[in-house]
Amino acid sequence: MKPEDVMRHPLNVLTHEQRLRYFRDGYLVLPDYVPAEWLAKLVAAADDLIEGSRKVTQSDGVYTLDEGHSAETPRLHRVTSPQDHHPVIWDFIRSDVMVDLVADVVGPDVKFHHAKFNVKSGKSSRGFKWHQDIPAWPHTDYSPVTVGVYLHGCRPDQGPLSFVPGSHEGPLYSMYDEHGDFVVRISDEEATWITEDIVDRPTGGPGTTILLNCRTIHGSSQNLSDDPRMLLLPVYSSADSFPYTASPIQSRYQGEIVRGKPAQFASFDPRPCELPPDWGRTGYATPWIYQKRQDERRKAETQAY
Repeated sequence: MKPEDVMRHPLNVLTHEQRLRYFRDGYLVLPDYVPAEWLAKLVAAADDLIEGSRKVTQSDGVYTLDEGHSAETPRLHRVTSPQDHHPVIWDFIRSDVMVDLVADVVGPDVKFHHAKFNVKSGKSSRGFKWHQDIPAWPHTDYSPVTVGVYLHGCRPDQGPLSFVPGSHEGPLYSMYDEHGDFVVRISDEEATWITEDIVDRPTGGPGTTILLNCRTIHGSSQNLSDDPRMLLLPVYSSADSFPYTASPIQSRYQGEIVRGKPAQFASFDPRPCELPPDWGRTGYATPWIYQKRQDERRKAETQAY
C-alpha cells in the first residue's frame, strides 16, 4: 500500500503529526513505547536465546558470533529469526502493541516478513556501514517497515541506529562492491555526501521503538561501552505488498497476516529495485560476515602493492 492510501485510514497509535513525520523523514522514534510487562518478557526471552549460544562455536543459521565469543562469555552480533526459537518473541511480534502501530504506516492489513535480534555485544562490537534494506528483500512496493525495539534502551556510546532523514525519497544505492559481491553497504565513494551534520543518531530508554522505512539510509557505529545493545527488529509490510525474490532470512511465519485480512490484489510501485543474489544458490551469511570479508580482501589487496 502506498503512503497516500495509508493516509486515508484512521490512526490507532500514532498522532497525525507523527505519521506525517514518518513519511517525511523515512523513520520515526517513539521513546519508551513498549510497556514494562512486555519488556520484562522480551528481556527474559533474549537471555534464553543468548544462553543457547554458549554451546555454539562458529556462526550458523541462527547465531552470528562476534569476535571473542566463548561458552564462558557469549558475544553475538545477531540471532536470526528469534520468533522461530522462542514463543514469547512471536507472541510479541503479532501483539496489538506492534501490529496496531505498524498499521498506522502500512495500512490496516499487515503481513509479517522476517525478524532478527541484533545484540551488538559490548567492548567494541563492530558497527554497520551505511546501507538500505530493501535490496536484500525486494517487494512490489516500498511499504515494508522495520520496527526496532531497544530492550534496555540505547546510549550514545552503544552505537545507536543512525539515519539520513529524507533519504528514502532519494535513489537506491547498489549493495554490491566493485567485485560484484553483495556486501550490504553503500560504497565510500557514493557516501561522501553523508556528513555528520545531516545524520540523526537518536537514543532512548528501555522500550524505545523506531519505525524505519525500507528505503531509508541507515547504519550504526561501534558499541564502545561494556553493555550489549539489544535490539529486536521485526519486519512487516502491507498485506498487498509481495516479495519477488527469495528471502535471505527464512521463517515458518513468513507471509503470515498478523492484522486484518489477506490482499486480493498486489500494490505496485514503479520505482526499480536492485536484485540481491539468488540466496537459494549462493547461500546467505549475515551482513557482518559480508562486510568483514570485504574489509579483509581490501586489506590483502593493499598489502600486495
